[in-house]
Amino acid sequence: MNLRRVFFVALGGTVGTAARLALGLLLTDAGVLPVLIANVVGAFLIGILTARLPHATDLRLLLGTGVLGGFTTYSAFMTGTVQLWTDAPLAALAYAAGSLVLGVAAVALGLRLGRPRAGVAA
Repeated sequence: MNLRRVFFVALGGTVGTAARLALGLLLTDAGVLPVLIANVVGAFLIGILTARLPHATDLRLLLGTGVLGGFTTYSAFMTGTVQLWTDAPLAALAYAAGSLVLGVAAVALGLRLGRPRAGVAA
């Protein structure tokens, strides 16, 4: 095991989870919106990062696995969906489907925008 890489992931995860908490505190009364925003923005940024750093470098581990892995959250997404389901099943389905569609679209857009263009230095 490479402890330097573990340190980068842990450091990035600390930053990412703190950023997600800050977003949640900023949008306290917004229901599941902070998680949706974190997941879509995180998916977009992961797409860009993957296009720019296709191999597992220390920087990709710090920013991708660490920061963006800590910022995005599948568990909060599922919890929010189940909580919505209790009072509003259709809203829960829309949230889950919308999160999936927006997440995939955000990654695809990030990959497209993040890829270096021919003749342009990266």
